[in-house]
Amino acid sequence: MPRSLVPLPPQVDGPFQVFLNGVLQTPDTDYRVEGRTLIFDRVLRKDKISGWRWFLGAWGVGTYRQDDSVDVRYETDGRPRLAEGLAISDVEE
Repeated sequence: MPRSLVPLPPQVDGPFQVFLNGVLQTPDTDYRVEGRTLIFDRVLRKDKISGWRWFLGAWGVGTYRQDDSVDVRYETDGRPRLAEGLAISDVEE
């Protein structure tokens, strides 16, 4: 079963909320936490734009691919913080 792993940043400590592409995710339904890693039971992808694709885009030619963004909202000293665009890695079992 393909899975995607997202390590939590070191500054995230205590309660937090997870957003996938701007949509709030539900723990144990959309993802689970093992240690300091978020585990999604589906494939998430970060799009890497090559020079060639950038060049085509500059001329108005669209080259769209899956580009997921995982963000974590947490608090430090009572102040809201946001860790954006966390690293995603895929694991196939």
